[in-house]
Amino acid sequence: MPDPKILEFFPNPAPARDFVIEHTHHEFTSVCPMTGHPDFATITLRYVADRRCVELKSLKLYFHAFRNEGIFFEAVTNRICDDLGRALEPRQLTVISHWKARGGFTSVVTADWSPARSKAPRRKAKGPRKARA
Repeated sequence: MPDPKILEFFPNPAPARDFVIEHTHHEFTSVCPMTGHPDFATITLRYVADRRCVELKSLKLYFHAFRNEGIFFEAVTNRICDDLGRALEPRQLTVISHWKARGGFTSVVTADWSPARSKAPRRKAKGPRKARA
């Protein structure tokens, strides 16, 4: 399971100014929990730092920790958003995942971080429903 404690930070070099930081990771992989097949995505992290910024090598290692995780697109995008939001405490944060085509579909999932939402307890999602015959 990816651990946000792996993330490292450095002080915001211009804390009096709002400026947008955007990092894009083109080699994100996880595993479909239904089929066990690999899923490939480009993850874009866009944020306005408050007191600190994320260090890129640690961000890469955090992303790579999802490589063998069985997790849905929506869940992984929100997990990354929540983990980074709690760790960075940014003024603004958006995580966008662009998933490669599989089965004729491409998917884009966008999650915005909110400090109020991050304090709410996580509810465990129920498994997928099977269609009735």
